[in-house]
Amino acid sequence: SSIFFGSPSEVRGRRPHWSTMAGKNKRIIALFDVDGTLTEPRKVVSPETVEYLKALREKICIGVVGGSDLVKQKEQLGDSPNMFDYCFSENGLLAYKDGVKIGETSLVGHLGEANLKRVINWALRYIADLDIPIKRGTFVEFRQGMLNLSPIGRNCSREERNEFEKFDLANDIRKAMVAKMREEFADLNLTYSIGGQISFDCFPSGWDKTYCLRYLPEGDYDEIHFFGDKTFEGGNDFEIYTCERTIGHSVEDADPMTTLKQLAELFGLPAPAKLTPPDAH
Repeated sequence: SSIFFGSPSEVRGRRPHWSTMAGKNKRIIALFDVDGTLTEPRKVVSPETVEYLKALREKICIGVVGGSDLVKQKEQLGDSPNMFDYCFSENGLLAYKDGVKIGETSLVGHLGEANLKRVINWALRYIADLDIPIKRGTFVEFRQGMLNLSPIGRNCSREERNEFEKFDLANDIRKAMVAKMREEFADLNLTYSIGGQISFDCFPSGWDKTYCLRYLPEGDYDEIHFFGDKTFEGGNDFEIYTCERTIGHSVEDADPMTTLKQLAELFGLPAPAKLTPPDAH
């Protein structure tokens, strides 16, 4: 089955034109998720991917839109605000264009301290009563525009992380917690997004990855391509992948090489033969 919908020739009924154009086409932008799209989950980007993005940026505009904060994004990608035309962390709540900050939005300002405390207190009580094989630390991570909630705790090791992911797939720990929170906080109009292996995000509705699109004026782009691996309903790439303003491409095997092969097919820029494994760079 096809790993993306909308072949290049189907884009708004026109024939593909980008591979033959000289210079940079600033009316086309490709946006990328981080984990499972540009990098293996929580690993550092490969040097080959960095070089490929640099070459792609000479042909079209490129942007990154990650759920993590900028510090974590930089740990994986390097100097992301200067690597991309647009750099969005926390789904675009912190936004950079050409290395310059252009926007910042805060969860506290939106929800207020009382409601925020309500959510955090409830989550900590729920996790305290949860019977799962192991727990570590950092169950609630407060970010600029969201809460990241982890039943096992973000301080777990890679091996523990992998084990929890399997346990969660079999027992729906995160899905059950999300369902309870939807009931408990129906009045706050929150969205819950399961991403990565051990946690889920909780944020005001509309603050998913489509939030970043407010920085891309409709008149400025003919095509906005989005590449992500969590494109299923409930995944943190779903809303932007299915958004009518974007052309969605799903990296179903969460392999950065798959992303580069899709880009090669779309934009005529050959993908590298292989990527250096994360532990080797």
